[in-house]
Amino acid sequence: MKKINALLLITLLVLGWSCSAVKEADRKANKNKITTLYPEAVFDSIQAKKAIGYGKATIKGVLFTRQKGAYGIKPLMGGKVYGTNLTVSLFPVTPYFEAWYEMRKSKENKKTYVYMSDAAFRYRIDAKTDEYGRFVFEKMKPGKYFLQAMMSATFARNGQEYTGTGYTPYGNINYYRNKTYYKDQHERMEKFIEVEKDGSVVAVNLR
Repeated sequence: MKKINALLLITLLVLGWSCSAVKEADRKANKNKITTLYPEAVFDSIQAKKAIGYGKATIKGVLFTRQKGAYGIKPLMGGKVYGTNLTVSLFPVTPYFEAWYEMRKSKENKKTYVYMSDAAFRYRIDAKTDEYGRFVFEKMKPGKYFLQAMMSATFARNGQEYTGTGYTPYGNINYYRNKTYYKDQHERMEKFIEVEKDGSVVAVNLR
């Protein structure tokens, strides 16, 4: 009888541990769960195709960034880092696009991503930047557009590293040495622009 009770106790402990492990795994999974949202608006491909049709205007721009300082603010006079050999995407601003953008502004966070449909994403024009971050979209018609680029840059930062403490009759002395730190800066660069007249040239700083 004692052996049976011991086996029963061991079995209950194992089952309890298994349930606890499952609950812990579920908790971690729910904590890291990513929610994906799409606009409920209906995408009109004919409207998008018409909005991105051919014209005589030109959009010329430069993609660049500056190192963020305290509180994530970029100094106006800081040195520029140009986005080299990167893709800049141009989207026509349609009612569907506006619904996507408004949803992204209100609902996107670290655990919620807001995407446009695959069909809507196809109606865009891509341009490559050169070594100076320059890009150009030619033969554009008047209308409202949205520019987007993903850019990463590495910045060097000088600081001090603690190396130890010295003890003297007058108190303790902390020792430091100069050290260079490197920090990656990842950004989603975006901007709305408008071509008002056919044949015009629109200059853009995408930063």
